[in-house]
Amino acid sequence: MKKTILTFLCLFSFTAIFSQTEISGTVKDNSGVPITGANVLLIGSTSGATSDFDGNFSFTANLSGAQKLQISYLGYETKVQAVNVSGSAIKVQIVLQEGGNALDEVVLTATSTFRSQKESPNSISSLKAQELTRLNANSQADIVASIPGIVADGGGGEAATNIFVRGLPSGGQNDFSPIQYDGLTLAGYGLSSTAGDVYAKVDQGVKGVEFVRGGSSILYGAGSTAGVMNYISKTGDTNDENIINLEVADKGRVKTEFYTGGKVGSDDSNTYYALSGWVRKDDGPLDFGLPSKGFQFRGNLKKKFDNGSFTLYTQFIDDKAQFLLGLPLDGDSRERITGNDGKTVYQLNSSHVRNISFLTPAGEYRSPIGDGVHTKGFYVQGDFNYDLGNDWKIKSKVKVSDYVNDFGLYVAANGTVNAPASLSDYLAKYGYAGATNINASYMGGTALGANDRIIDNLNVDRNRPITDLTGEFSVTKKLAGDKVEHNITAGTYLTSSEGEDNNWQFSTLSAFNNAPQLVNLSFTDAGGNNVILSQNGLTRRIGQTAATFLTQDRTAFYFTDEMILDKWRIDVGFRIENQKASREIGSTATKQVYTDAGLTPALQNVGYATGAYRRAEVSTTGFAASLAALYKINDKLNAYANASKGYFFPLARSINVISNGVIAGDYKPENIYQVETGLKYANSKFSGTFAGYYTTLVDRVAIQRLNYGGSIGTVDGIKTVQNTRTIGMEASWDWEFADNLSFNGNFTYQGHELTSDERTVLQSGTVDGNVLVEGTVTNGANVGKQLRRQPTTLSTLRLDYDNKKFDAFASANIRGAQFNDDANLVELDGFTVLRIGAGYTIGFEDSKNLRLGFSIYNLGDSQGLSEGDPRAFTQSTTTDYFVGRPILPRRAFFNATFTF
Repeated sequence: MKKTILTFLCLFSFTAIFSQTEISGTVKDNSGVPITGANVLLIGSTSGATSDFDGNFSFTANLSGAQKLQISYLGYETKVQAVNVSGSAIKVQIVLQEGGNALDEVVLTATSTFRSQKESPNSISSLKAQELTRLNANSQADIVASIPGIVADGGGGEAATNIFVRGLPSGGQNDFSPIQYDGLTLAGYGLSSTAGDVYAKVDQGVKGVEFVRGGSSILYGAGSTAGVMNYISKTGDTNDENIINLEVADKGRVKTEFYTGGKVGSDDSNTYYALSGWVRKDDGPLDFGLPSKGFQFRGNLKKKFDNGSFTLYTQFIDDKAQFLLGLPLDGDSRERITGNDGKTVYQLNSSHVRNISFLTPAGEYRSPIGDGVHTKGFYVQGDFNYDLGNDWKIKSKVKVSDYVNDFGLYVAANGTVNAPASLSDYLAKYGYAGATNINASYMGGTALGANDRIIDNLNVDRNRPITDLTGEFSVTKKLAGDKVEHNITAGTYLTSSEGEDNNWQFSTLSAFNNAPQLVNLSFTDAGGNNVILSQNGLTRRIGQTAATFLTQDRTAFYFTDEMILDKWRIDVGFRIENQKASREIGSTATKQVYTDAGLTPALQNVGYATGAYRRAEVSTTGFAASLAALYKINDKLNAYANASKGYFFPLARSINVISNGVIAGDYKPENIYQVETGLKYANSKFSGTFAGYYTTLVDRVAIQRLNYGGSIGTVDGIKTVQNTRTIGMEASWDWEFADNLSFNGNFTYQGHELTSDERTVLQSGTVDGNVLVEGTVTNGANVGKQLRRQPTTLSTLRLDYDNKKFDAFASANIRGAQFNDDANLVELDGFTVLRIGAGYTIGFEDSKNLRLGFSIYNLGDSQGLSEGDPRAFTQSTTTDYFVGRPILPRRAFFNATFTF
């Protein structure tokens, strides 16, 4: 580390020493109340600060002569005040009037300088804490669904969000858009396919989230192919602040949150704290008898120095949330259908599978399916910033994390019979059409009714422990010339991660009801043999199907220059990164464990890990380059453009290990090329952005998991390597057309297509009637088709009213039609999710207040589908049933927020 610092010092040793002027002051509203978090910026430079709880700010500047100070805060008109910078300390008193726009907000992500969103040459969206609270956002999808160019699905309901960015192909999760807290990713980004939102949840300690899209997002920190999503924590300051929030909702939800922050010790200690957390109990958005619960605690301790600060962040989470996958729907309308009891079937998760157990060659297996998606673990992060003087600044971040994530997936309609079937049809599907002496009963002993339908289901338990050590260090030097100011940054990013991916599976037979019971089934076959097809609801004791160990080490170096000219901002940057990754695949085999007379082989034989492994290690290097420019046309309008070449390393789990040290195909970066141009406009009543973009992605590697049925279950079935192209445009606006009343929203068009498509079968077997042979390669069949699971049009429309006492909103998230598969055989209709909400704030003395509010998610209770069956090889559109994942139904939330 000392050698690195000396190298950077030598690199910039030719620079001169400039005089500095201290600028300080206070920001208040027109009633005299201090404004916390106001952005103060010296126009034409990167010098600035944000105001503390008392509205105070202070920073140093290198410019001289007559200058302009810009002060902005969301919901207030931006103010520009003239100052004369002469080396003597300057103190100003600022009063802001209500009004203003979000483009004046300072961006903190994917930049090394202090600048507003309006002055950044790329696309940026942000949401503040107040908006998150009023939204009652209970998933990552809730939060980012309103961002232009983003398709967000609640992958399993309220957990494991799938995020697609600007028409880029993805198997889901957040491959191309890492989730960060305070500038560093949560756990092992790029190691496996686990969605980042399972490791941490938003609470009252978050002051906002920023999503920076475009090429510059690849340069800093973890780097990103398409965008960085960064949650920014509150840190304590001069005044104490406390928040208690209570949220209740239908279906048994109760959640309480808190935040407290302030100064530690005496008035001159310069040490501050912030603590936040929540405790939740919930029957789930769909109540099927498996309630979930959890808690999270986060905190930070900040020490301010004369020239910098050190902040220690930490988090601990132990949270369970049920995971919801697809179910059979009406084949024509694709709406939910009625079950055996005449009631609408919303899901097929069954509480009866909780704690199912059976013997394996390695001992007893007991299903944790009742826990759903269960995450337990922590991270600790240190963040050091220091001004060395003479326009030198250093930043350093270090984080260690350790999590265990268990995905308990109840995959309804996944087996041999994937649609509701009568008893006779079910037996015929298994080859027992001539069966006699049929005994079909529910677990309680009641016989099935004559018209009762049954269905196969699959249970998948995925155990994924992961540890991660990450660090970033950078040095920034400001060079202020007569015509241009350079802000040169050199930095390094290091991360070392390791994890496991262990899978156990079993299949069950259940009734087709909204709260299905398990079914026992035995009979005499045509040969006179007694057959037990389902015992205690089990049809297959599949056992262990995967034992995988993954490692990843990444080392990156980056160099950037953010330049300021009279009317121009120009950013250039370069990054080079090496990734070493390994995958150990444990061999599995089946063994006869049960010898009961009549049991089918699928019930007698159980899979287990043999202890043998095959292992391979790979190493590859990628590089990124970005050029961006913004031109200030006038005080209200800016034009910008950027071009970049980036990369994404294929997930370690995609390494196809043939034998020790040998892999199939190449392991190399997926390269992405982006070009974007746009406009940003803002005045006191209206702000808007427009962007047109073009992206190409080369050598995208993805793994499709398929249901092979039988004793195999769901495994990695097909590896695809694709090239894609997208031409798109995004527009966003915020218009205050009357006092306290505004109309805002966005619209996205993305024309995307596959330009190459190669598919390799990873495992032989029969899937949906298709015989797959390992090693078979299909090339080019889907070229020219649209990407699956991504519409061509997206829009969000929202109406807001807020007079500081009463607030209300109504919004619509509109998604166009999309294809379920890359072959474009199955088209899913578009849908709209409506939300409304309102609140009333009661003021008390000493700035205390209580807000009582409510919101309703999916007011229209749309039957829209977020996807079809992701584990099917093909899906028919002509059968009586269609397997798909409906969006979540209507839900009402009520909350009380007390701030003191």
